[in-house]
Amino acid sequence: MKKTISVCLVLVIAIASLYFFSRETFDRFNPLLTEEYVFVEVQGEPTDDDGRYKYDLEGVNEGGETKRVVFSASTRLDPGTFVRVLAKGRYSKQYELINESEMP
Repeated sequence: MKKTISVCLVLVIAIASLYFFSRETFDRFNPLLTEEYVFVEVQGEPTDDDGRYKYDLEGVNEGGETKRVVFSASTRLDPGTFVRVLAKGRYSKQYELINESEMP
């Protein structure tokens, strides 16, 4: 009985650690989250992500809800660039540059 409780406790701690320290990976495999498009305007400077440019931005979905997404690009995006990101939680599957007129 003690062994079962210990194993369960270790699993709970492992899942909680994954959620807090690697949120993007957790969101990627979470079956309870659905994919949606999030529209963002690039602001600020990106961070370095092993030779890529990583953006952590806040945008809106088609329903007008505010969402935070993280995506990386191979080129630096100019401030004011509008991007449509296919996101699942904070994990981003793909992104595409759009015109301002396509923003919700």
